[in-house]
Amino acid sequence: MLAGIVFVSLSNYFRVLQPQVIREALDLVVENLGFYRSISDFDKAREVLFDSLGQTLMLFGGLVLVLALLMGLFMYFMRQTIIVVSRLIEYDLRKDIYDQYQRLSRSFYKRNKTGDMMSRVTEDVTKVRMYLGPAVLYGVNLVSVFIFVIYAMLQVNVELTFYALAPLPILSVTIYYVSNLINKKSTVIAQQIAKLNSTAQEVYSGIRVVKSYTQEKSMGSVFAEQTEDYREKAMSLARIDAAFFPIMIVLIGASTIITVYVGGLKVISGAITAGNVAEFVIYVNMLTWPVTAIGWIASVIQQAEASQKRINEFLNEVPEVKDDKRLSLSPEEESARRIEGDIAFENVSFSYTEEGVDALHNVSFSLKKGEKMAVIGRTGSGKSTLIELLLRNFDPSSGRVLIDGIDLKEQRLATVRRSIGYVPQEVFLFSDTVADNIAFGCIVPPTRELVERYAGYASVHEDIMGLPEKYDTLVGERGVTLSGGQKQRVSLARALIKQPEIVVLDDSLSAVDTTTEQKILGYLNGELANKTSIIITHRIYALLSFDKIIVLDDGKIVEQGTHEELLANGGYYAEQFERQSLEAMESKVDP
Repeated sequence: MLAGIVFVSLSNYFRVLQPQVIREALDLVVENLGFYRSISDFDKAREVLFDSLGQTLMLFGGLVLVLALLMGLFMYFMRQTIIVVSRLIEYDLRKDIYDQYQRLSRSFYKRNKTGDMMSRVTEDVTKVRMYLGPAVLYGVNLVSVFIFVIYAMLQVNVELTFYALAPLPILSVTIYYVSNLINKKSTVIAQQIAKLNSTAQEVYSGIRVVKSYTQEKSMGSVFAEQTEDYREKAMSLARIDAAFFPIMIVLIGASTIITVYVGGLKVISGAITAGNVAEFVIYVNMLTWPVTAIGWIASVIQQAEASQKRINEFLNEVPEVKDDKRLSLSPEEESARRIEGDIAFENVSFSYTEEGVDALHNVSFSLKKGEKMAVIGRTGSGKSTLIELLLRNFDPSSGRVLIDGIDLKEQRLATVRRSIGYVPQEVFLFSDTVADNIAFGCIVPPTRELVERYAGYASVHEDIMGLPEKYDTLVGERGVTLSGGQKQRVSLARALIKQPEIVVLDDSLSAVDTTTEQKILGYLNGELANKTSIIITHRIYALLSFDKIIVLDDGKIVEQGTHEELLANGGYYAEQFERQSLEAMESKVDP
């Protein structure tokens, strides 16, 4: 950036020298014309004078060309420094925002819309880059041109300089007033763009729902209404710009007229030469673009200020869940540590502060390595929240969650999450191949043989082999080309291929048929015998023998024990088991 400022100054230095050369040439012509008239009777003398004058003017022309080439050379260098630096800063800023998004906690994503986050990493960063590049370039150019030009003008005539620059204070007041309007309107426009992005992203993501309910027209009306709001706000800003630039051109034109008039009077009085008037006219026109650019620079700066403020809101956001700096083990030592799989909840309570919902109340249980636990309960009873705390997406409001007898807050997030194979209730697949989606969780890229083996464990291998490109088939955005059951099983294979110490299934077999379900449960019961497993479900699996079953209701453990113990209690679990058993019998009897 500093080198760029030097190059801008050098470029403008050689630029300001050009009018001085032109002044010398013009004064030379005017003087020689007077001499030419005095010797008009001597043809030979006139011819010699013309030859000498022509050669001198050629030298002046060559000098102007050399100065223009030097100016252009340093102009190239200034763009290669300032503009390139702005692109590098843009690259770094986008990386910083992206990294910050990945560090932030789940609560942040509950508060903010995806479209708004996308707007800040695209639209807002671009506006900041426009300030750091073109706006800085033209701003430095403006300052250096003013310094060189006004200095050169004062060297010629102070009074004429005053008259030539008289309209500029009016221009500065106009710029100050307009820049405040631009700042306010730019902030409102940036917010509206974020709102538009959020609406569009939501519709695109849920396009199947929109189409199935034939709400295309309704959603189109919502988008059109928001677009119209954006158009009105953008047009309001455009009207200010439209009125601003002509005002600047008029003021610059006024400077030229004043220069010619006052300069002409000075020439008549003998204070300056005709070449000085031409020099001043060139100087005034040399100021035209920099002064005209003041409005554009002011607009860019105001927009960048509004955008950087929006970016800083997220960059300054502190993750609610993060590694404690006082951890005794270094990241390298922690990564080498293997989790055994003992889990304990000690009087854990948790509330979603944004919604004001109490999700868990004094939940306590423990699991030893290799034990399997089922979590049963009605919708909204706190089952998924329990897993969120185990993954440390949130920290408990009170109580402790321990793995291997150590509080999660005293362990590194990466170590805990790397040791847990998690299949969420809402399956998410990336717009990539089936094989890459399964291999996603592996620390080391697995072989195709390993991918196929775990796809077999999840009972999805045969389905994949029926796809057009088999394991190289692109599943589409969010896995839209696969059925619900296939997506669940691919997600299950993705969790198992990590070979984790703890396996967590959050109602992840709900879209799987009974036969496939039995195959998967058989694998879980056999191959994962030494893995700690937690299965959240609405079904009661007779094939899978659980060491412990807990029943949640309104965030509290209302029943806890083995299958036989809970049946003997005659509570919610026994009722559900009896109902599901009757449904299974009816489905077998029904032809």
